[in-house]
Amino acid sequence: MTELLWGRQQPPTRGPKPAMTLTGIAEAAIRIADAEGLDAVSMQRVADDLPVTKMALYRYVPGKTELVAVMSDLAIGEPPEHPGLSWREALHAWAMDLFEGFNGHPWLLLSTVGRRPVGPNEAAWLDRGVQALTDSGLNGTEQLDSILVLSGHVRTIALQTATMPGGRQGLTEEAFTASFAGILAAEADRFPSLTAALRTPSGQENQGLAFGLDRILDGLELLINARNA
Repeated sequence: MTELLWGRQQPPTRGPKPAMTLTGIAEAAIRIADAEGLDAVSMQRVADDLPVTKMALYRYVPGKTELVAVMSDLAIGEPPEHPGLSWREALHAWAMDLFEGFNGHPWLLLSTVGRRPVGPNEAAWLDRGVQALTDSGLNGTEQLDSILVLSGHVRTIALQTATMPGGRQGLTEEAFTASFAGILAAEADRFPSLTAALRTPSGQENQGLAFGLDRILDGLELLINARNA
């Protein structure tokens, strides 16, 4: 699978001239996953959408597991560039870009977990995050762990967004909070602290994402300042 992800697999040399490319197949699978979710992706469904025979796909990709790996790396793409930023600004931009990537392709939250081969685009995201901390005073392990904590927070909020009623097109965080507050209004005696907390307006879109991100970066800043003192 590594050869497939990193473009090291040799194209078919026998038989008729290839009518497809691995990228084209992955793009078809991405369209299906975006519209119907990852479970809707199968070799037969992709073949029907292209349209080609199912057996024709096997000249390019061995099966669904390998196809999901390729389409995931293609969908996440290369990380956007933000030159000239401080380490904190760079990590904030990195996290927000990652959130937008998950928000655009929610199925990536399922396909990019667990022990699996990592493709070049995903590696580029990791590299870009670590790059922001290269001269921070943190060692390599701490730099990687910092990116792990940041990505974990982003994943959590992105998952909550994707699973709200209606998914990406449904309730926003603000609308969901307002709806929940309305329900609790009649139960204030039972849940007094929660009811009082929900009366405070969030003040911005994606409040949970922004608040958690700032607190993580605050903690990193304290650690980095202590190392460089």
